Amino acid sequence: MKGQELDIEQYRVTEKPFYEEVSGEKALLQIAADSKMPVMLKGPTGCGKTRFVQHMAHELGRPLITVACHEDLTASDLVGRYLLKGEETVWVDGPLTLGVKHGAIVYLDEIVEARKDTTVIIHPLSDDRRFLPLEKKGQVLEAVDDFMLVISYNPGYQSVLKELKQSTKQRFVAIEFSHPPQDIEVRIVEHEAKVSHEVAKRLVKLGEKVRNLRSHGLEEGVSTRLLIYAGTLIRQGLAPDRACEAAVTRPITDDQDMQRSIQELVKAIF
Repeated sequence: MKGQELDIEQYRVTEKPFYEEVSGEKALLQIAADSKMPVMLKGPTGCGKTRFVQHMAHELGRPLITVACHEDLTASDLVGRYLLKGEETVWVDGPLTLGVKHGAIVYLDEIVEARKDTTVIIHPLSDDRRFLPLEKKGQVLEAVDDFMLVISYNPGYQSVLKELKQSTKQRFVAIEFSHPPQDIEVRIVEHEAKVSHEVAKRLVKLGEKVRNLRSHGLEEGVSTRLLIYAGTLIRQGLAPDRACEAAVTRPITDDQDMQRSIQELVKAIF
């Protein structure tokens, strides 16, 4: 039986991702990384959690291995498994094992989507033990100093079935994310969508108005990501009302009355 090594260099963030700091989160993650603490990012969809991790991986000079969690994710998907290659049985490291060995940041995105029997595998990595049991190999792997575990989730989607257990939560330092303040969000939309300052301001104003509709039955406010999409469509020549309908109104609600309300806001702002 042989082991197959993956090239860790493919996970390097070679170009510095654009990120606007909101409230000291960069320094907090830096300290956590230096202190070998795991970090939990909490916040709504599309508010910059993943971009923040990419930016900090570049700043720290560590590879970044991202896992999009889902309900079919197994412990073997994270740790590794034996596979048949020709006539040989080969061990292939999973993302956690790779990160533990090579000092990468392993980012488990939307951790609540994973099964509870899968998430328990991270427990010994997220306390002072910092080891990963490889049961199929009969080994215990100690994490190198630069290994860091980061998880994220959206508390707004928590339910009885999809809630992060306290036994998991209380192993992490938490950084709370929300939609950026107006001036910062304008800079983000202007930079990412490559639109004028005035268009970015109007899109952010629309975002704030739409988020206020949450008290009137809208399930989730519009993300910064969707405002960037709308800006990109406008830059490509689409009329603002069509761009906002495609990138903001229709993605966030199926309710026709709510859609009409949002389109009225678009017309008033543009």
